[in-house]
Amino acid sequence: MTSALILLALVGLLSVGIPVAFALGGLGLILLVAADLSPFMVPQGLLSTVDNFILLAVPLFLLMSNVLLKGGVGKDLFTAVQSWVGHWPGGLGVATIISCALFAAISGSSVATAATIGTVAIDEMIERGYNRSFVLGLLAAGGTLGILIPPSIPMIVYGIITEESIVDLFLAGIGPGLMLAGLFIVFCLAYARFGGAYTPTAKADWNTRRVTSIRALPTVALAIVVIGGIYLGVFTPTESAAIGFAVSLIIVYSLGTMTWEKLKQAVVESMRTTVTVFLILAGAKIFGKAITLYRIPQDISLAITSNISEPALFIVIVCLVLLLMGFFLESLSMLLIMVPVLHPSLIGLGIDPIWFGVLFVIMIECALITPPVGLNLFVIQAVAKTGLGEVVRGVWPFILMMLGTIVAIYLVPDIALYIPFKM
Repeated sequence: MTSALILLALVGLLSVGIPVAFALGGLGLILLVAADLSPFMVPQGLLSTVDNFILLAVPLFLLMSNVLLKGGVGKDLFTAVQSWVGHWPGGLGVATIISCALFAAISGSSVATAATIGTVAIDEMIERGYNRSFVLGLLAAGGTLGILIPPSIPMIVYGIITEESIVDLFLAGIGPGLMLAGLFIVFCLAYARFGGAYTPTAKADWNTRRVTSIRALPTVALAIVVIGGIYLGVFTPTESAAIGFAVSLIIVYSLGTMTWEKLKQAVVESMRTTVTVFLILAGAKIFGKAITLYRIPQDISLAITSNISEPALFIVIVCLVLLLMGFFLESLSMLLIMVPVLHPSLIGLGIDPIWFGVLFVIMIECALITPPVGLNLFVIQAVAKTGLGEVVRGVWPFILMMLGTIVAIYLVPDIALYIPFKM
C-alpha cells in the first residue's frame, strides 16, 4: 500500500509539470521527514552524488560532442562515408547510419548524434527524393545509437547506480549497437529496393574519396582512441573523456572550423546539460535513499522473486513497463527511477546485471523516439523545421527493430556478453 501511494504521489508531481529533479528530491525529503529521519541526509546525498570521479566523464563527453558539433565535424564525416557508399541503392541512408555509428563512438549522446548528422543528412536525402518521414525517422533512430555504442552517458549512470563495471557495460554495448546499426542499414537497402522513389547518387571518383577520407580521418581516429584506450585498459572512461575532449579541440582548430564564439556556445550548452543531469541524479539519490529506508525496493524485489520465477516473464513485464514509461518520462528519469527498484531482483532470477544494463539502454532508445516526450523527435523536428507528426510517422519501423534486438539478445546473450567476458 505504501509503495502504491508513493508511486501515485510521484506520478502526480510529474503530471502537474514539476521538474523531475525537484519531484524526486522533494518527495524524498517529505518521506524522510514523515519517517522522522534526519533531513540532513539530503545535503549529504547531494554531496555524495556530485563527489564522484566517474561522473566527471559526463561533462567531459558532453564537451567533446558539443565541440565536434559546433566544429562541423559531422559534415566531414558524412561526406566521407557518402563518397564510399552513397551510390548504393539507399546509399545515403546507409551513409547516415554509418555516420551516426561513428559519431556515437565519440560522443556518448543521442541528442548530439542526431543533431550533428541530421544537420547535414536531412536536406541531402530529401533533395534526392527520399520520403520525408522515412528520412526524419531514420535520423531520429540513428541518433539513438549514441547511447548504445560506447561511450554512453546512460551506461555511466547505470554503472554508478548499480556499482557495476562501466568498462564492461561499454564493451557489452558494442555487439548490440553494431547489430542494431546493421538492421537499420538492411532496412535502408530494402526500402530503396522495394519502397519509395529516389534519385541515385553518382559514384564518387577515387580522388574525391581520398580527399574526403583524409579530412574525416582525425574524427575516426578519435573514436578508435576513445574506445580502444578503454578496451585495452590504457585509461579509465573518465580519462578517455578528458583525452577525447582535448583531441576534439585539436581537430576542430586544425580544420579551421572552430571559433571562440562557437567554443563558448559548446561550453555553455554542455554546462546546462550537465547541471540538468546532476540535479536529476541528486534528486534520484535522495528519493532512492528514502524508498530504501522504507524498504520499498526490497519488498518489490521479494514480490517479484516470489511471484515471477521465469526470467523471460520478468523481462517481458519490465519491457512493457519501460515502453509505457517512455511515453511520459525522458530517458534519464526512467533509468534513475526504475533501476534502484529492479536491480535487487536480478540476482534472484539469475539475470546478469551487465546484460540487463544493455537491455535497459535499448528500451531507453525506444523512449527517445516515442511520442509525446521522445527527445530525439524534438531534436529532428527542430533541425528539419517540420511538424512533430511527420517525424513520428517515420520512427515506428525502427522501434520494431529495437524490440527485435531485445528478443535477439535474450535468445543469444553472447551478443552483449561475448566482447566483455569472452574476448
